[in-house]
Amino acid sequence: MQGTLFSFDGNSFCGYIVLTMADYKRTFEVLILLLVSSLGFAAGQPALQPIVEVEEEVYRYSPANNGAGPMWCRGSTCLVRIGEDVFASGIETLEGFKPLNNCRWMLFRRDSRGWQQVQVDEVGRTREPCPLAGFSGGRLFMSVNPTLTTDPNAYGGPARPEILEFAASEPKKPFKTMLPAWDGTPAFTEHSYRSFAADGPGREMILFQNIGYTHAEWAFRNSAGQWISKGKLKWPWGAEYDKPQPIRVCYPNVALKNRAVHFCGVSDIIEPYLKWRAFKEKLTGRKWDYDFRRLFYTWSPDILTGEFSDWVEIASRDKTCGWIMPGDLWVAPDGAAHIVWTERVIDERLREKFFPDAKQSHALNYAIIREGKVVMRRTLLLAEKGKSREIPGLPRFQVTPENRLFVFYYISGIDAMGKAVSQNRIMELHKDGSNSPPSRVPLRYPMNSYFTTTVRGGSPPSKVLDLLGTRAGDRSINYARVRLYK
Repeated sequence: MQGTLFSFDGNSFCGYIVLTMADYKRTFEVLILLLVSSLGFAAGQPALQPIVEVEEEVYRYSPANNGAGPMWCRGSTCLVRIGEDVFASGIETLEGFKPLNNCRWMLFRRDSRGWQQVQVDEVGRTREPCPLAGFSGGRLFMSVNPTLTTDPNAYGGPARPEILEFAASEPKKPFKTMLPAWDGTPAFTEHSYRSFAADGPGREMILFQNIGYTHAEWAFRNSAGQWISKGKLKWPWGAEYDKPQPIRVCYPNVALKNRAVHFCGVSDIIEPYLKWRAFKEKLTGRKWDYDFRRLFYTWSPDILTGEFSDWVEIASRDKTCGWIMPGDLWVAPDGAAHIVWTERVIDERLREKFFPDAKQSHALNYAIIREGKVVMRRTLLLAEKGKSREIPGLPRFQVTPENRLFVFYYISGIDAMGKAVSQNRIMELHKDGSNSPPSRVPLRYPMNSYFTTTVRGGSPPSKVLDLLGTRAGDRSINYARVRLYK
């Protein structure tokens, strides 16, 4: 018998192993594989090498001036892949109608012939873009929120949430309209702030829609097409504010998997600190200014119970009037929720008067949450004074069939040579929490805002990254397809 001590400080791997001479070689090979895996390189997996296969325009838009835009439902997605086809929803600004309900939805399909508009709303009007979900069996769903007002000059009014179902193989055919079952008769309006998520393998979906500043209504639909569960998600309570109040949570990333629901969004209330509100009003002339600086998470292990856990505050920039925006959420096979988001430390307008000693920085952050508790948190990228000035934004997960996890994001700011930078990059997140070096995605026209064919919308995992979004300084909605590795 022979005893051998193996130690690897980079991942705190250490142990005492008793070997026979006959097993020594085989055991050593196993240990090498473990060490390689701990460094983040799984044996036999191809290296990240993004290749842009397609870049093309889908449609052009005119500003609706109603507080929303084509990319406004950022927590959901307007892009879904079903088989070889990709579907995108868009909004068209209507002439002759005043904001807020001065848009209508459009539906596009990309097949072997390219992009085609296959449907458009012939009767309804709305304010916000309409997120999509899809199932591999060939069904496509769109969340819409048509106004119930008929006056073209009405500013706002009541609305009715609907789910439209299309046949993916024949999307030009008449669609089916479904009405979710709600808890009572909620007072829905054109400001839906809705979130639409689907469990693709499970053929199930959930819709959240906000009611004012108090809560979100939700409705769950099972694989048999029945709305079997519904309820209210009440917002966290802001006891520390000058006037205690509910903290409305908006732009959430919502994931539905095996009837567990994960919900992560940002605070979106009128400035709660009176001295800051008064200062901002002098600067802007407006009596309102929204905060976007506290990141909250909750989950339900089984949505049929109707119960959500207590809210967990994942991150906050409340002390220095900073800024936070959710990026994406992915539920791993072991049930852990992976979250990415961006942060800015300070609102520069308030710096001199309120935080003269605070240091500005911009970060791309990552956390893993297991059963409602944060078990890992780290910064992936940081831009700060005197160091990197490349600012990361809008991180999106891309998961592959092998459960490799990538983060795609946008970079702006100033590069190491002092030149303005505008490009997209991607990195891989390894199971030990480390990440690969960033790789530039060589898009001819970098996207500064975008949706993906996320698994949260029912699209399958893929080593192909589908993107729908905007380019800086352009009023077009564009599509790109990027193969991450061969």
